[in-house]
Amino acid sequence: MSEWSLECPACGATRQGASAASVCHACGQPWLVRYATLPVSRDVLLPRWDMWRYSTLLPLRDGERPVSLGEGATPLLDAPALARAVGVRALYVKDEGLNPTGSFKARGMSAAVTRARALGVPGLVVPTAGNAGAALSAYGAAAGMPVRVYAPETTPATILGTVRAFGAELVTVAGHIGDAGRAARAFASECGYFDVSTLREPYRIEGKKTMGLELAEQFGWRLPDVVVYPTGGGTGLIGMWKAFQELRGMGWLDASAAFPRMVTAQAAGCAPIVRAFGARADHATPWERPETHASGLRVPSALGDRLILRALYESNGDAAAASEDAIRRATARLAHTTGIDAAPEGGCALAVLESLVAAGRVSRDAEVVIFNTGSGVGYRS
Repeated sequence: MSEWSLECPACGATRQGASAASVCHACGQPWLVRYATLPVSRDVLLPRWDMWRYSTLLPLRDGERPVSLGEGATPLLDAPALARAVGVRALYVKDEGLNPTGSFKARGMSAAVTRARALGVPGLVVPTAGNAGAALSAYGAAAGMPVRVYAPETTPATILGTVRAFGAELVTVAGHIGDAGRAARAFASECGYFDVSTLREPYRIEGKKTMGLELAEQFGWRLPDVVVYPTGGGTGLIGMWKAFQELRGMGWLDASAAFPRMVTAQAAGCAPIVRAFGARADHATPWERPETHASGLRVPSALGDRLILRALYESNGDAAAASEDAIRRATARLAHTTGIDAAPEGGCALAVLESLVAAGRVSRDAEVVIFNTGSGVGYRS
């Protein structure tokens, strides 16, 4: 397995990789995992069908067994009827709703809880708009570690019920995920629990990057033209961009081929990245009064805003927002056309793609992947 350290992409500070790191001590920005060496041959891939197939590219010590519930290896579904309706050459849906606890959050929590268990921390805490709390509760249970979850009172009841079902301590708070985050950080500081908030530790992003590794393998070690990603905290988009760069560095991708254009999809009622992208800013200002029924997108201030925007700019990507009605219509169309039990975040990705194609900002000759990041069942009472 690879040795790793932590690096701040903002100021260049470094830190030994086995520590219980939060954000950079020098500038307050997120750490990223950097590997001393990475394999040049794909022969290192393991004959297992979950995200730990890529163990050599993940922060795992020799002989260490990951905390796993079978996350990853989600299908990449060809959707030709949807492609015709949208007006692109090819359209695929990466269905993350088939992960444990019904969302892509399982990937990040598997990696984060694996490292937290090795560090011997007393417990785990997270703020959540829903799916992160459900995933941490499950992986905490699998690791035999206590979990406390802070969630807005407006979080879908089905998701809150999932948190309770895994035995986690659930605390609901008035307000949005930013309010839950402040409460979680205060508790972590007081009790010594490991804070696995989005990008406040460096390992969830490593789990999320496996979405990019899988895309490359599912496409026969090439990449699509465009990736549309519903963006709240943005770890999935940041992680995939990191994965693509690592794959090219290892020689697993054609060095002459272009990376995908990365596209952020947000709800019109909470679109800080879209606003910053439109202004060509290097960071996003917090969104006032965040409102959307797509709870995973109700993130008014993303700690990783600079990394998200950097990926958009470096990939010649784009960012756009969809109205609540457009999200609802696209969620239903995604389900009715493909048979995927789409969450509204996935519907948002489709709605944004449709608007960008109509505006000529995505080519009609493009091969596109949209992400359905969770199962729709969590939004039904």
